[in-house]
Amino acid sequence: MTQYIYIASTNKLPQGSFGSNPVSLDNPNIFKAELDFAHLDFENNYDARQKKKISYSTHFSLEYQMAAYANHIPFKYRLKGTQGEEKCLKILHTYLEEAIQSSGILEYFTSLNGQENKEISKKRTVRWPSIQSPYDLVLEDREFWTITL
Repeated sequence: MTQYIYIASTNKLPQGSFGSNPVSLDNPNIFKAELDFAHLDFENNYDARQKKKISYSTHFSLEYQMAAYANHIPFKYRLKGTQGEEKCLKILHTYLEEAIQSSGILEYFTSLNGQENKEISKKRTVRWPSIQSPYDLVLEDREFWTITL
């Protein structure tokens, strides 16, 4: 099953791909090394087919939401410390830093695809200054944080 990271905010969040480094703009799907491919792709919660916003999880209370495929950010018990994990955690940390500065509050959640509405395994309120390292952002399955400034 596929793991996703979900983020919700009071403000719009940037979407798109962050961190990939293709060999050129003419060859966007060719990379020199696997690490150049490691990235996070953030997708908003607007369903073009239904022409409306959807909620990625019933646990969210904030309007603007993003989902990112967490290929290189495993659950806490699967963390290996690879270069891909480190790169993607740094991207996530920077993304959340900019989002929290803009909105003052975020909801941050991870789960396997299709299990977003199941019972939360752990719920915490975290102040952003207490997050000292990108590795502090690694969560357990269905762990839900409210992050405040």
